[in-house]
Amino acid sequence: MAQPARPIDTVPAPTRDTVTGLVLAGGQGSRMGGVDKGLVPWHGQALARRALERLMPQVGSLAISANRNVQTYESWGVPVWSDTLAGFAGPLAGLLTGLTRATTSWVITVPCDSPRFPSDLVARLARAALARGAPLALAASRDGQGRLQPEPAFCLAHAGLRPGLEQFLQAGGRRVRQWAEAEGAVLVAFDLPQDDAQGFVNANTADDLAALTPPPC
Repeated sequence: MAQPARPIDTVPAPTRDTVTGLVLAGGQGSRMGGVDKGLVPWHGQALARRALERLMPQVGSLAISANRNVQTYESWGVPVWSDTLAGFAGPLAGLLTGLTRATTSWVITVPCDSPRFPSDLVARLARAALARGAPLALAASRDGQGRLQPEPAFCLAHAGLRPGLEQFLQAGGRRVRQWAEAEGAVLVAFDLPQDDAQGFVNANTADDLAALTPPPC
Protein backbone atom coordinates (compact mmCIF):
# COMPACT_ATOMS: atom_id res chain seq x y z
CA MET A 1 0.00 0.00 0.00
CA ALA A 2 1.35 3.40 -0.94
CA GLN A 3 0.21 5.47 2.02
CA PRO A 4 2.05 5.43 5.38
CA ALA A 5 0.35 3.66 8.26
CA ARG A 6 -1.48 5.85 10.73
CA PRO A 7 -0.47 5.23 14.38
CA ILE A 8 -2.92 3.48 16.69
CA ASP A 9 -0.80 3.37 19.83
CA THR A 10 -3.68 4.67 21.96
CA VAL A 11 -5.84 1.58 21.35
CA PRO A 12 -5.44 -2.06 22.38
CA ALA A 13 -3.25 -4.25 20.23
CA PRO A 14 -5.13 -6.82 18.14
CA THR A 15 -5.28 -10.08 20.06
CA ARG A 16 -7.63 -13.02 19.74
CA ASP A 17 -9.99 -11.64 22.39
CA THR A 18 -10.11 -8.14 20.88
CA VAL A 19 -11.10 -9.34 17.38
CA THR A 20 -14.61 -10.10 16.11
CA GLY A 21 -14.72 -12.44 13.12
CA LEU A 22 -17.30 -11.42 10.52
CA VAL A 23 -18.24 -13.83 7.72
CA LEU A 24 -19.43 -11.88 4.69
CA ALA A 25 -22.53 -13.57 3.25
CA GLY A 26 -24.50 -10.52 2.19
CA GLY A 27 -23.90 -10.50 -1.56
CA GLN A 28 -26.28 -11.17 -4.42
CA GLY A 29 -24.50 -14.28 -5.72
CA SER A 30 -25.14 -13.05 -9.24
CA ARG A 31 -22.50 -15.29 -10.85
CA MET A 32 -24.01 -18.29 -9.09
CA GLY A 33 -27.53 -17.72 -10.37
CA GLY A 34 -28.58 -15.27 -7.67
CA VAL A 35 -28.51 -17.82 -4.86
CA ASP A 36 -27.48 -16.97 -1.30
CA LYS A 37 -23.91 -18.26 -1.51
CA GLY A 38 -23.53 -18.54 2.25
CA LEU A 39 -26.11 -21.32 2.26
CA VAL A 40 -24.75 -23.23 -0.75
CA PRO A 41 -23.54 -26.68 0.42
CA TRP A 42 -19.88 -27.61 0.10
CA HIS A 43 -18.80 -31.08 1.16
CA GLY A 44 -21.95 -31.48 3.24
CA GLN A 45 -22.00 -28.10 4.96
CA ALA A 46 -23.09 -24.57 4.05
CA LEU A 47 -20.25 -22.35 2.90
CA ALA A 48 -20.84 -19.68 5.55
CA ARG A 49 -20.92 -22.30 8.29
CA ARG A 50 -17.62 -23.72 7.06
CA ALA A 51 -16.14 -20.23 7.23
CA LEU A 52 -17.47 -19.70 10.76
CA GLU A 53 -15.90 -22.93 11.98
CA ARG A 54 -12.55 -22.10 10.39
CA LEU A 55 -12.60 -18.62 11.89
CA MET A 56 -13.81 -19.61 15.36
CA PRO A 57 -10.43 -20.62 16.88
CA GLN A 58 -8.85 -17.42 15.58
CA VAL A 59 -11.12 -14.79 17.16
CA GLY A 60 -12.87 -13.87 20.39
CA SER A 61 -16.38 -13.56 18.92
CA LEU A 62 -18.21 -14.27 15.67
CA ALA A 63 -20.96 -12.74 13.53
CA ILE A 64 -22.41 -13.12 10.04
CA SER A 65 -23.08 -10.33 7.57
CA ALA A 66 -26.25 -11.35 5.70
CA ASN A 67 -29.06 -9.57 3.87
CA ARG A 68 -31.22 -12.60 3.09
CA ASN A 69 -32.36 -15.71 4.98
CA VAL A 70 -31.51 -14.00 8.25
CA GLN A 71 -33.53 -16.44 10.34
CA THR A 72 -31.63 -19.38 8.90
CA TYR A 73 -28.30 -17.80 9.77
CA GLU A 74 -29.56 -16.86 13.25
CA SER A 75 -30.39 -20.52 13.88
CA TRP A 76 -26.63 -21.19 13.89
CA GLY A 77 -26.33 -19.35 17.20
CA VAL A 78 -24.28 -16.30 16.15
CA PRO A 79 -25.35 -12.67 15.66
CA VAL A 80 -26.48 -11.77 12.15
CA TRP A 81 -25.90 -8.19 11.01
CA SER A 82 -27.53 -6.83 7.86
CA ASP A 83 -26.13 -3.93 5.85
CA THR A 84 -27.32 -0.48 6.84
CA LEU A 85 -26.79 0.62 3.23
CA ALA A 86 -29.36 -0.53 0.69
CA GLY A 87 -28.67 -2.19 -2.62
CA PHE A 88 -26.05 -4.85 -1.81
CA ALA A 89 -23.26 -2.28 -1.50
CA GLY A 90 -20.45 -4.84 -1.25
CA PRO A 91 -17.99 -6.03 1.39
CA LEU A 92 -17.27 -2.54 2.74
CA ALA A 93 -20.94 -2.18 3.68
CA GLY A 94 -20.66 -5.38 5.68
CA LEU A 95 -17.48 -4.17 7.32
CA LEU A 96 -19.13 -0.85 8.26
CA THR A 97 -21.94 -2.68 10.01
CA GLY A 98 -19.40 -4.91 11.71
CA LEU A 99 -17.38 -1.95 12.99
CA THR A 100 -20.62 -0.38 14.22
CA ARG A 101 -22.07 -3.45 15.94
CA ALA A 102 -19.00 -5.25 17.28
CA THR A 103 -18.05 -4.75 20.92
CA THR A 104 -14.38 -5.50 20.25
CA SER A 105 -11.70 -3.07 19.11
CA TRP A 106 -11.04 -4.97 15.87
CA VAL A 107 -13.05 -6.74 13.16
CA ILE A 108 -11.73 -9.29 10.66
CA THR A 109 -13.80 -10.00 7.55
CA VAL A 110 -13.68 -13.19 5.50
CA PRO A 111 -15.88 -13.96 2.48
CA CYS A 112 -18.14 -16.98 2.76
CA ASP A 113 -17.08 -18.22 -0.67
CA SER A 114 -13.39 -18.74 0.20
CA PRO A 115 -13.69 -21.56 2.74
CA ARG A 116 -10.01 -22.59 2.63
CA PHE A 117 -8.52 -19.38 4.04
CA PRO A 118 -5.43 -19.86 6.26
CA SER A 119 -5.87 -21.11 9.81
CA ASP A 120 -3.40 -18.44 10.99
CA LEU A 121 -4.99 -15.61 9.01
CA VAL A 122 -5.93 -13.43 11.98
CA ALA A 123 -2.68 -13.94 13.88
CA ARG A 124 -0.54 -12.91 10.92
CA LEU A 125 -2.64 -9.87 10.05
CA ALA A 126 -2.62 -8.84 13.72
CA ARG A 127 1.17 -9.16 13.99
CA ALA A 128 1.64 -7.00 10.91
CA ALA A 129 -0.78 -4.34 12.14
CA LEU A 130 0.94 -4.24 15.52
CA ALA A 131 4.43 -4.10 14.04
CA ARG A 132 3.53 -1.19 11.75
CA GLY A 133 1.19 0.59 14.15
CA ALA A 134 -1.44 0.31 11.42
CA PRO A 135 -5.22 0.41 11.90
CA LEU A 136 -5.80 -1.84 8.89
CA ALA A 137 -4.21 -4.97 7.42
CA LEU A 138 -5.08 -6.80 4.20
CA ALA A 139 -4.06 -10.31 3.18
CA ALA A 140 -2.20 -10.80 -0.10
CA SER A 141 -1.34 -13.90 -2.11
CA ARG A 142 1.15 -14.21 -4.99
CA ASP A 143 0.33 -14.62 -8.64
CA GLY A 144 2.15 -16.88 -11.08
CA GLN A 145 4.98 -14.37 -11.43
CA GLY A 146 5.44 -14.02 -7.68
CA ARG A 147 3.80 -10.59 -7.51
CA LEU A 148 1.67 -9.67 -4.51
CA GLN A 149 -2.05 -9.83 -5.21
CA PRO A 150 -4.22 -8.14 -2.53
CA GLU A 151 -7.11 -10.18 -1.18
CA PRO A 152 -9.19 -7.23 0.03
CA ALA A 153 -12.11 -9.18 1.48
CA PHE A 154 -9.67 -10.58 4.08
CA CYS A 155 -9.41 -7.40 6.08
CA LEU A 156 -8.50 -6.70 9.72
CA ALA A 157 -9.76 -3.24 10.69
CA HIS A 158 -9.75 -1.18 13.88
CA ALA A 159 -13.05 0.29 15.10
CA GLY A 160 -11.63 3.80 14.87
CA LEU A 161 -11.86 3.57 11.08
CA ARG A 162 -15.66 3.52 11.15
CA PRO A 163 -16.32 7.28 10.63
CA GLY A 164 -13.99 7.48 7.64
CA LEU A 165 -15.43 4.33 6.11
CA GLU A 166 -18.94 5.67 6.52
CA GLN A 167 -17.96 8.88 4.72
CA PHE A 168 -16.27 6.89 1.94
CA LEU A 169 -19.40 4.81 1.35
CA GLN A 170 -21.76 7.77 1.53
CA ALA A 171 -19.65 9.45 -1.16
CA GLY A 172 -20.23 6.43 -3.41
CA GLY A 173 -16.97 4.60 -2.77
CA ARG A 174 -17.15 0.82 -3.01
CA ARG A 175 -13.63 -0.51 -3.73
CA VAL A 176 -11.88 -1.97 -0.70
CA ARG A 177 -8.40 -1.28 -2.09
CA GLN A 178 -9.13 2.39 -2.72
CA TRP A 179 -10.34 2.90 0.85
CA ALA A 180 -7.56 0.78 2.33
CA GLU A 181 -4.81 2.70 0.55
CA ALA A 182 -6.23 5.99 1.83
CA GLU A 183 -6.22 4.61 5.38
CA GLY A 184 -2.60 3.46 5.25
CA ALA A 185 -3.24 -0.28 5.25
CA VAL A 186 -0.39 -2.75 5.60
CA LEU A 187 -0.32 -5.54 3.02
CA VAL A 188 0.51 -8.97 4.46
CA ALA A 189 1.97 -11.61 2.14
CA PHE A 190 0.78 -15.19 2.51
CA ASP A 191 3.17 -17.49 0.66
CA LEU A 192 0.94 -20.51 0.82
CA PRO A 193 2.45 -23.96 0.49
CA GLN A 194 1.29 -26.03 -2.42
CA ASP A 195 -1.31 -27.96 -0.41
CA ASP A 196 -2.95 -24.62 0.51
CA ALA A 197 -2.76 -23.12 -2.97
CA GLN A 198 -6.56 -22.67 -2.89
CA GLY A 199 -6.46 -20.67 0.34
CA PHE A 200 -7.80 -17.46 -1.18
CA VAL A 201 -9.75 -18.88 -4.12
CA ASN A 202 -13.25 -17.40 -4.44
CA ALA A 203 -16.04 -19.76 -5.48
CA ASN A 204 -17.87 -17.24 -7.64
CA THR A 205 -19.55 -19.87 -9.82
CA ALA A 206 -20.78 -23.42 -9.39
CA ASP A 207 -17.78 -24.66 -11.37
CA ASP A 208 -15.41 -22.74 -9.06
CA LEU A 209 -17.01 -24.41 -6.07
CA ALA A 210 -16.80 -27.86 -7.61
CA ALA A 211 -13.08 -27.35 -8.15
CA LEU A 212 -12.43 -26.56 -4.48
CA THR A 213 -11.23 -29.45 -2.34
CA PRO A 214 -11.62 -29.57 1.45
CA PRO A 215 -8.85 -27.89 3.47
CA PRO A 216 -6.15 -30.23 4.76
CA CYS A 217 -6.90 -29.18 8.36
